[in-house]
Amino acid sequence: MNNQQKPQGGNLTNLMEFVLLGFSDVPHLQWFLFGLLVVIYCFIILGNGTIVIITRVDSALQTPMYFFLGNFSFLEICYVSVTLPRMVFNLSTQRRTISFMACATQMCCTLILGATECFLLAVMAYDWYVAICNPLHYPIVMNQRVCSQLVIGSWISGIPVQIGQTSQIFSLSFCHSNQINHFFCDIPPVLHLACGNIFVNEMMVFLGAVIFVLVPFLLIVFSYSKIISTVLKLPSATSQAKAFSTCSSHLAVVMLFFGSAIITYFRSDTSHSGLTDKVLSLFYTIVTPMFNPMVYSLRNKDVTIALRKFLCKQFTKA
Repeated sequence: MNNQQKPQGGNLTNLMEFVLLGFSDVPHLQWFLFGLLVVIYCFIILGNGTIVIITRVDSALQTPMYFFLGNFSFLEICYVSVTLPRMVFNLSTQRRTISFMACATQMCCTLILGATECFLLAVMAYDWYVAICNPLHYPIVMNQRVCSQLVIGSWISGIPVQIGQTSQIFSLSFCHSNQINHFFCDIPPVLHLACGNIFVNEMMVFLGAVIFVLVPFLLIVFSYSKIISTVLKLPSATSQAKAFSTCSSHLAVVMLFFGSAIITYFRSDTSHSGLTDKVLSLFYTIVTPMFNPMVYSLRNKDVTIALRKFLCKQFTKA
């Protein structure tokens, strides 16, 4: 973070709307991208929605692991619905404007849901840690009350901080342009338009990233280091392979989501570029929700069996 004094000229503090540039640099691909994003959004809703349903209705999936997975899938639906429909709308109408209030609302919701995802991934890692490292105490430690408290805490803990951070950013003066070189109202491109000394704002963003991104990530790393240590002590190679296979799907989602988020929010202001920010944002807003159903269903025998039972029942009713 740099103590950067931005020029005061061309003050647009009272602007009523922003312009999301998005994919405007590739005009010949607009309709292709429109179709692609519509397909991706439908896949995300259908895939994650199916996981939410089967983890609720299948008696074999009434365990803490699938309780967290159902909440995670519902979260992914909410998370992608904050940004992707707007991208599709902008591509179809070529009307890229977004009101000041809508931009602030989109940023706030994205930050709150992003913080929830970080905490929920950490909770899921803790669940794996207890299941593998302390299997005898697992039913006692991860009882229904504790699981509910962990999920509720994940959902609400980021709300006051992210509302405050969004209010602070949108109370700034904006200069030169109202054009946001991004797909949605994310912190780095919006701060890039701000006038005056934004050092305090950058430090608040950095502190928020430490609390909501780095701390959960370190907890996940700690959990998995304990898991790996325990698994390596198992007597048979078959048991080791089974344990690693069980955790690998969660670890894949963790690396994809946290990797892109950490690079985005821990880079210095001078190293930010519009193209890099766009590419990274695609990973933590679209790619992760899209891969979630594939990772957790194709690699999970219980989910696959439950899905087959669910589909068979639907076809039988039809």
